[in-house]
Amino acid sequence: MAEQALGPGGTLARRRAFFGLLDANGWGWAGVKAAVWFVLIIMLMAYLPDRALYATVQNTIDLGVSLKVFNPALDLTPISFCPASNRTVPCPAPAGTVLPWEPSPAELLLPAPRADAAIVGAGLQTLLVGGTDGKTAQASVFATVIRPDGNIDAWSQGATLPAPRAQASAVFFSGVAYVIGGMDASGAPTDTVYAGTPDAATGKISSWTASADLKLPAPRAGASVVVAGDGIFLIGGTDGKGPVDTVWKSTLDAKSGKLKAWAPNASLASFDAAGAVQPAPRVHAIATLIGQNLFVWGGEDAAGPTTRVLRGEVSTAKDTLGQVTRWGSPTAGTAAQQDLPAAHVGAFGWIANGNLYYAGGDGSNGELTWAIPDATGNITGWKHLAASDLPPDLGLRDAAPIVSGSHAFLVGGLASGAATTGTARADLAPKAPFFQLGLFYIVVPAMGIQGEVGQQLSYLAAAGVGTADFVLLLLIGYAFNHKERTRAFLHGLRSRRRRAA
Repeated sequence: MAEQALGPGGTLARRRAFFGLLDANGWGWAGVKAAVWFVLIIMLMAYLPDRALYATVQNTIDLGVSLKVFNPALDLTPISFCPASNRTVPCPAPAGTVLPWEPSPAELLLPAPRADAAIVGAGLQTLLVGGTDGKTAQASVFATVIRPDGNIDAWSQGATLPAPRAQASAVFFSGVAYVIGGMDASGAPTDTVYAGTPDAATGKISSWTASADLKLPAPRAGASVVVAGDGIFLIGGTDGKGPVDTVWKSTLDAKSGKLKAWAPNASLASFDAAGAVQPAPRVHAIATLIGQNLFVWGGEDAAGPTTRVLRGEVSTAKDTLGQVTRWGSPTAGTAAQQDLPAAHVGAFGWIANGNLYYAGGDGSNGELTWAIPDATGNITGWKHLAASDLPPDLGLRDAAPIVSGSHAFLVGGLASGAATTGTARADLAPKAPFFQLGLFYIVVPAMGIQGEVGQQLSYLAAAGVGTADFVLLLLIGYAFNHKERTRAFLHGLRSRRRRAA
């Protein structure tokens, strides 16, 4: 029986997709489409609502991802625009930048010229304690209030000290202001500690009393004082013969709530290039505690102004908890990397936002430098911007610096050899760029609505964008599931548009 043979039939055409690179019916093209839809859904249901929320409460909003998220060295931002309030500093401003200084108006001048005074925030008031009028030590205390916006009230007379003091150290700890040591009217260092407690109702200190429990083991002037969580350190100073390397700590008694007598800690020291430990006396230095690192920079040693930066280690061991047990870095060359670029007589400094600042002094032309220790306490260098330097008409040496919020203030000081009445203010928080165009990202202005209203509106904005995007996804899904109807609908729209034209 003869069999009927099948015809040759036709060849099934293979469709290509993605510019002909992929099989339209293969797993490769299916994977690409799945990835695109996955990213699209994440963008619509997560990223855009998130951006809508932050665009409501922030002044700027980032669109895209900057490469600095993965590596700070890849921060490529060819175009940046900053607010006019940043004035002459670069845009964006480097970390730690100080905006140009603003001299005080006449109504904010000190009642009398002062230099070598101590300054301390005590409760609601800021006090300028003692100092010299350019000739002899004074017992006067001037008081003001620094407002949250960086404005200050006119200076007024506060409760005078029991005796004149210049180059004293002042600190506010556990609700009490302390004036430690300093030189008396004859120019000799003293061992007294005066204490003043702000009144609960007015916030003012009405009187100062000598503390017998905190009398110094020996006279000191020009010492550095640092607040720790469990007490205060007094570092270096002069005993009248020259700079000393002593480090004392007064620890808070947990039961009585009072500071105990001063106890010695490891004396100031550093390592030389050969790794040998060398004593490092200091007077008029600046000091601060960051984590377990106690930094001391600037000031003078026996040879004069010094650039060496000292770093002490505050112990966390049970037997020596809270005590300085060692100084310096044993690694050769590390100390040199931390050193100041220059040292000047009469320079002063402060700390803000974890940054170390050093400014002024004879021959400095008002230069200001700063350093940013890393998480381990290492300093790799000091930064300088001409726009941040002190103006020539400020007191360029022996001023009293204090930080309040995002502002630094310089009070008094010597200018052309005479004590001044001036104060100056600088903003420590330059504004971020309101527009940036970088690689794979853009920063644009946003609404920046603050407070509870802004928070509630941000929730509504995020919910609104998320809802709109969800509806959009439903419409896209319907269109793909009903392709013929979608094509017919779109064809009808195009036809009506042609007829209307």
